[in-house]
Amino acid sequence: MIDKTYNVGIYCRLSNDDERDGESVSIENQKLLLQNYVRQRGWNEVDVYIDDGYSGTNFNRPGVQRLIEDAKAKRINLILVKDLSRFGRNYIEFGQYTDYLFPSIGCRFIALNNGIDTQNQDGSTDVMCFLNLFNEFYSRDTSKKVKAVKKACAESGKFMGTYPAYGYKRDPVDKHHLVIDEDTAPTVRRIFAMRASGMGFHAIAAALNEEGVQPPGVLYYQRKGQNDPRRVNHKWADTTVKSIIRNEVYIGNMVQGKTGTMSYKSRKLIGKPEDEWIRVEGTHEAIISRSVWDTVVSIDKKHVRKNATSDGYKSIFTGLVYCADCGFKMRNHTEKFTYKDGRPGRYSSFICGNYARSGKSACTVHTIYEHVLEQLILADIREKARLAEHDPERLAQQIVQLKEKESRTRLSSYEQELRTVTARISELEHLMQNLYEDKCTGTIPQTVFQTLMRKYEAERAEKTEQLPELERKVKDHMGSRQDASQWTELIRRYTEITELDETILFELVDRIEVGDTRKERGLRVCDIKVYYRYVGNVDDALKQEGRGQYEEAV
Repeated sequence: MIDKTYNVGIYCRLSNDDERDGESVSIENQKLLLQNYVRQRGWNEVDVYIDDGYSGTNFNRPGVQRLIEDAKAKRINLILVKDLSRFGRNYIEFGQYTDYLFPSIGCRFIALNNGIDTQNQDGSTDVMCFLNLFNEFYSRDTSKKVKAVKKACAESGKFMGTYPAYGYKRDPVDKHHLVIDEDTAPTVRRIFAMRASGMGFHAIAAALNEEGVQPPGVLYYQRKGQNDPRRVNHKWADTTVKSIIRNEVYIGNMVQGKTGTMSYKSRKLIGKPEDEWIRVEGTHEAIISRSVWDTVVSIDKKHVRKNATSDGYKSIFTGLVYCADCGFKMRNHTEKFTYKDGRPGRYSSFICGNYARSGKSACTVHTIYEHVLEQLILADIREKARLAEHDPERLAQQIVQLKEKESRTRLSSYEQELRTVTARISELEHLMQNLYEDKCTGTIPQTVFQTLMRKYEAERAEKTEQLPELERKVKDHMGSRQDASQWTELIRRYTEITELDETILFELVDRIEVGDTRKERGLRVCDIKVYYRYVGNVDDALKQEGRGQYEEAV
């Protein structure tokens, strides 16, 4: 019997999370199968709704949303799909449509291969909920398998991202391997060089924009020969520069798994904690050296901000000078004056930031002129460079011995503290268990139980928070012993330097501590300690065997 009262909406879907058994589930085959079924019954085909490449785990798909809107508008009164899994694999949302929405608007639903027809009263729809549940289980299982495969590939160092980082491109031979893009790598090296000289993210972005360098997003669409559809200003931004500078991919490391979806039903990305990231070192050729990377990391940790004065002057020492007594950063202070011949001049000095902010009650002035500081640091660097040039192995050995002595003392302290905290946490858990048992047996009243339980729980939470930091300190002090050799190789390049600049300072120096001034034989004197990167204060190591011996030998 031919029934022409039905206006049919045919729905087809296919995505990567669906099982593909050859051509049988292709969009075109689904469409032909369902159209033949409609013609055989003499129904009126209104439209075909297609979602190609969309997951069935949610219903935020353009095709299915248009289908539902047409059903609500009475444009169609029968929805036809190949099987239940084509319509969706979300058990709860599926039921909302088939059990509530469609019956309420008088829309019939047929899943052809499952024998489901909501008009029939033969009980065939009773199994629909179970079939939907199995479809959701299938989707969940597929999601787990896909994630497991991707994680295994990431752990083996394979690139699993969609777009390679700026400065790299996919290896034509292996799409999971990165090779340097010689067109953009020079820009990456320049960005790191500018940051290593102390430039801020905004200043770097401004310099690139002034030179007309194409930012990553614009370059991507330009290479594809497409118009950039993004509603942005198509310029370098400080966030873009920051993401490049903080990306380990440029030293040859692959760091993946920083984000993930909330569940297999949601495509929304959420950030993962750093301890869950997948980091594999040495997976591809580095664009920048490790020493440059360490320099920019050091600058980030110092939170260096170089604010120019009204005449544009910026001190090369900003962010490196600290008060030896209170530990505050020292502020750069300038004084302008005029020479007798009318020429303008200036004095640039550093004073304790704590003193400058809060006065004598916080700290003392700890002042030093910049030109004096520059002469002292330049002389110290050249002296250390000559020592490293003369006998690098002996110098490195002395530094290692001092650092190992300090490390053993600190390591022992950290290990003891870690053992104490761990033991106390175990003790608290035991006390809480006994407390609960006493409460159950009626040994102690409820009010006492609640008071003690809150006290123990608060202490346990506090101790538990201390564990990660203590474990990190223990790990750091048991780390690499190659820092001294790395430092000697680095500083021996500077035996003949005659002038300091920001790049040299940030590459070599971690911090400079300035002591309070005092008078000795009518002169103002202050102690200065230079802490070099990798090794700290080298003078302590040199004093162990007599610094004068090295000076005479050199």
